[in-house]
Order: sequence, then structure tokens, then C-alpha cells
Amino acid sequence: MEGGDQESSSTSENKRKFKKICVFCGSRAGNKSSFGDAALELGKLMVRKKIDLVYGGGSVGLMGLISQTVFNGGCHVLGVIPKALRPHEISGDSVGEVIIVADMHQRKNEMSKHADAFIALPGKRERERERERALHCGYGTMEELLEIVAWSQLGIHEKPVGLLNVDGYYNSLLELFDKGVEEGFIADSARHILLSADTAAELIKKMEEYVPVHDRVAPRQSWEVDQLLEPTQGGETQGS
Repeated sequence: MEGGDQESSSTSENKRKFKKICVFCGSRAGNKSSFGDAALELGKLMVRKKIDLVYGGGSVGLMGLISQTVFNGGCHVLGVIPKALRPHEISGDSVGEVIIVADMHQRKNEMSKHADAFIALPGKRERERERERALHCGYGTMEELLEIVAWSQLGIHEKPVGLLNVDGYYNSLLELFDKGVEEGFIADSARHILLSADTAAELIKKMEEYVPVHDRVAPRQSWEVDQLLEPTQGGETQGS
């Protein structure tokens, strides 16, 4: 009993404390109410834990749900949006502080710079006639997720990366990663970079306990991370 208490205490002491989490998610709400419910659940949990939000800057779809929830709960919200996606008809009015950047690459750099951890919610592909109006809907969410996972593998950061797998939305993607391990293209240790769970509470718990076990491709110092993740020099900032 005493040993178990010591182990539990040690685990608690080693837990990460997040100040800001970057959430990748869709500019549409998806076809299931469970997607919106998951965004609201995550937003409310962040408020209870006093965790600020970094996100893509839009006010529609899942982005709008989580940003409004966190903002209304009294936590800081930082939206990062490329100038081309700024007009209201594309991304709506943003919530909280907004940084306007030149392109998608600068957007990811800026979000990464300000976040302690990353979570991907479902992102939905647009219908044919709307596809060009919302890159950050399905492919965009996955692209952001996969790049931040790759940065961890490369040694650029050691921040937790989580996947909120609502109603099995990402099952096929997780199976693809497992296939990569099976076929020898992804190291088993690197497969554990990406954490996943069905609920926000379970996912945050895993992320708090995350300890990197994979081999980094190169030392963090060799990536000149301070330059790579510097805030965008030319970015415009707007207050809430």
C-alpha cells in the first residue's frame, strides 16, 4: 500500500502543467452532433484547468465552438490566421486576440511558438463547391497534425501531441500509422508520439503524463529552434 502511494505521488509530481494548448480543428461542424459536443467538452475542460487556447482564428464550425467556449470561460484565446483567409465570408469574425500572418507556414510556426501542447479535433472535408473556401477543414487539420508529429520525431520539440478520436473519426488514420510500423517505415517508439483518446478528459490526462521515448533524428539545438519558432516578424496583431 505504501509503495503504491509513493508511485502515485511520483506520477502526480511528474505531470505536465499546460498553460496554452493549440487546437487544430475544422471550419465546419461536421455531420454528427458528437463532433460539436466534443469541441464544447474540450473547451469547458480547458476553462476548468485554466488553459488558454491557441487556434486557427476562425469563428465558424468547430473552431468557432471551442474558441467561444474558452473565451466565454475567461481564458485567453489567440487566433492565428493567414491574410488570405481573413475576410468574413471565409472564416468569420475571430474571438480574442488575433495575429494575421502571410501564409500557412507562418501560421503553424506562430501557433507552435505559443503552445505547450497540441490537440487535433475532427476536421471535415468541404463539399465540392466550398472546398476552395476552407482549407482548414479536413486536409488542413491533418496536415497541421502530421507536421507537428514530424517535428517531434525530428527533435524540434518535445511537446505532447494528442488526437481526440470522436466516434472513431480517426480510426483509419491510426490504422495507417500502425501499418507504417508493421511495414518498417515508422519506428515503434515514434508511433507513441501521437496520443489518442475518445474523450477530452482522457486525452488531457495522457498528455499530462507524456514522456518522449522516441529517438530524435537530430538534436534540438541543431535545428536553430529559436529562429524556426520565432513569432512572425511581419504579423499584424489585433486585440479582442
